[in-house]
Amino acid sequence: MTTSYQTIGQPVSRAEGPDKVTGAALYTADLNLPGLLAGKCLRSPYPHARIKSIDASAARRLPGVRAVLTGQDIPENLVGRMLRDFPMLAKDVVRFVGQKVAAVAADDLDIAQHALNLIEVDYEELPAVFDPVEALEAYAPVLHPNFMKYAGRADDPQEHPNAMARATWGIGNVAEGFAQADYIFEHTFRTPHQHQGYIEPHAVIAQVDGQGRLQMWVNCKTPFLLRRQLSEGIGLPQDRIRINPINIGGDFGGKGSFMDSHVAYWLSKATGRPVRMVMNYIEELMAANPRHPAVMTFKTGVKRDGTITARHARLIFDSGAYGAFRPQKGITYGIGAIGPYRMEHSQIDSYLVYTNKVPCGNMRAPGAPQSTFASECQIDLIARELGMDPYQFRLHNLVRDGEESPLGHHWRNFMGKPTLDAAVREAGYQAPKMTPPDLAADGGDWKVGRGIAVCERHVGAGSSTAKISVDGQGQVTLYTPLQDTGAGFYTMLRQVVSEELGVPYNEVSLVPWSTDDARFDSGVGGSRVTHVGGQAVYGAARAVRAKLAALAADLYGWPESQVVFKESMVAAAGHQAVSLGALAARSGGLVEGDFTYDSERDEDLTCFTAQVAEVAVDRETGQVKVLNFTTAQDVGTVLNPQAHQGQIDGGVMQGLGYALLEELKHEDGRISTLTFGEYKMPTIADIPPLRTVLVQSQSGGPSPYGGKAIGEQPISAVAPAIANAVLDAVGASVTQLPITAERVLQALRSQPA
Repeated sequence: MTTSYQTIGQPVSRAEGPDKVTGAALYTADLNLPGLLAGKCLRSPYPHARIKSIDASAARRLPGVRAVLTGQDIPENLVGRMLRDFPMLAKDVVRFVGQKVAAVAADDLDIAQHALNLIEVDYEELPAVFDPVEALEAYAPVLHPNFMKYAGRADDPQEHPNAMARATWGIGNVAEGFAQADYIFEHTFRTPHQHQGYIEPHAVIAQVDGQGRLQMWVNCKTPFLLRRQLSEGIGLPQDRIRINPINIGGDFGGKGSFMDSHVAYWLSKATGRPVRMVMNYIEELMAANPRHPAVMTFKTGVKRDGTITARHARLIFDSGAYGAFRPQKGITYGIGAIGPYRMEHSQIDSYLVYTNKVPCGNMRAPGAPQSTFASECQIDLIARELGMDPYQFRLHNLVRDGEESPLGHHWRNFMGKPTLDAAVREAGYQAPKMTPPDLAADGGDWKVGRGIAVCERHVGAGSSTAKISVDGQGQVTLYTPLQDTGAGFYTMLRQVVSEELGVPYNEVSLVPWSTDDARFDSGVGGSRVTHVGGQAVYGAARAVRAKLAALAADLYGWPESQVVFKESMVAAAGHQAVSLGALAARSGGLVEGDFTYDSERDEDLTCFTAQVAEVAVDRETGQVKVLNFTTAQDVGTVLNPQAHQGQIDGGVMQGLGYALLEELKHEDGRISTLTFGEYKMPTIADIPPLRTVLVQSQSGGPSPYGGKAIGEQPISAVAPAIANAVLDAVGASVTQLPITAERVLQALRSQPA
């Protein structure tokens, strides 16, 4: 693919970086409005209980308290991103530890906390269920008896009172496929909650202004969707709600939810003053929206030569007490459970189930790390039983370019084999295994193993609008409704403008729009920003470029097709160049162009990832050390190599945490890991040497200049690659994440003598 770009493909640093590192960038918690009050919520100490009474009289009498609200004081509307099953404040029943029961607005946080301590709630405990498999049993307590009346639920009949959604995908007939198999394997795998780990907790400021409009500043990456959710919950028309742009301090999927937004509105309305609510990290870990845990049973049939004949996957995702934090109406989790493997018969049955635990939402590549862990671990278990090398077993079954995907799509330019081969070569997968000298010297019984895992993921789609202006001084300004979550796409969008208009990327001003300034935007998420937002900016830049080229042709008689833009100048061969500003000034001082890009997901386009982990395992203690980790990624044009590599490394780091460390632990529905010190995310000291090889796809992707998605691609295969490396090292299969020393020892002890 072409590499003749001026800015695209260059490893430029963050254009917004200086503001962030100097503290000039403002976040929600930084804003101070006149009369600003502090908001705080009282949360349930029980996983399932009936609220018999609430006495807030003492809290209301406390000096400095401006409002105390309970479920009796606000409408009973249920809210949610799609499924509306979540009460803004619990009125009759609480369903998880941490659910909001009352809210206070006070002059400062200390007074607000004191007021919460004065609120007396009389609870009657109810039977609870914490395991999603048990939640589907006939004896389980029914958590949402009115589920069929909820707005936004899936249209299908409800199979069980605690099953909020079910989806089935497949091809062929699995019974026929299993009948063709010489061997049938069945394994069950479990994955835990994973918190997104963003630095900035959820925060919101709500203000009902003098015209009765709701002005809101909130670290939400989907402001137009949040506006709709607020409208549904509080009863204001959408045109009476404005979500103002604000910096977001990290997301990884978790900042698409409404969290305290509705409650902040009611407090502001009750007090007539702006109210700020900022969750602390105890509240984040107790009551935010982590990745769904899952229990997954995979049944796979194979022939003696290793050919897969059928697979049936039953996936049960633990949604927690509510489904309100998920953006989909039904269930899309687990569609990749078959993997990118050739088979004529497959079926995936995927369930979302209510339990009395923290409600779950989205995290990077939602649904994929869970199902890929199960799928890719079983691949190695099968290969081991058949006496085949896992690499060769994958090659034997991997879909080739031109063949159908496991669900019947005709993937275009599928890069499975070249990417897998590149990962194996770069990792030295077939080289002799050597215990590092420092481990060999420590006296442990260390064994080295290597493991492979692969996955594929789509490029996201949606809608976005952009506008670009050039003024008489040559200042180029980009307007976008997208809210940068810290991933660096404001820099990428500037690079697109730079490429098309020939100005330095870091001299392009960027103005984020509020929800008043555009018709709609899908927001950030789902591997769509570079594609959808990038194409909107590309279209706006081309519109401005065309206007300027036509203006130059009209003013100077230049051939319009020969007008070029470079170094903030406009030129044509054989003619004296003019500055961009001078040209814009001749048009009245401002040249503008806008563009709206709408797309649907292309099921025939996918991005392939192959990863290889090398680990050392101490058979005496069960300790696992990752020695090296290699990622091979199928790519199109890389718009910014530095940012692109950052996405890969960041995804691998989060995958390492998922594989080895991270778990929200529960004791009877109460989360016991209520600090990041107890939760244990990996630090840089936990990260092994990382290798990356980029495998160029000649057809590219749908993003500007042929780019492909990268944000969600690198995370899903990390955990199974490590688990498979442990299996290779010591022959022990760990089927539950995280892969702790205790679980490795348990697997070793369960091996046949």
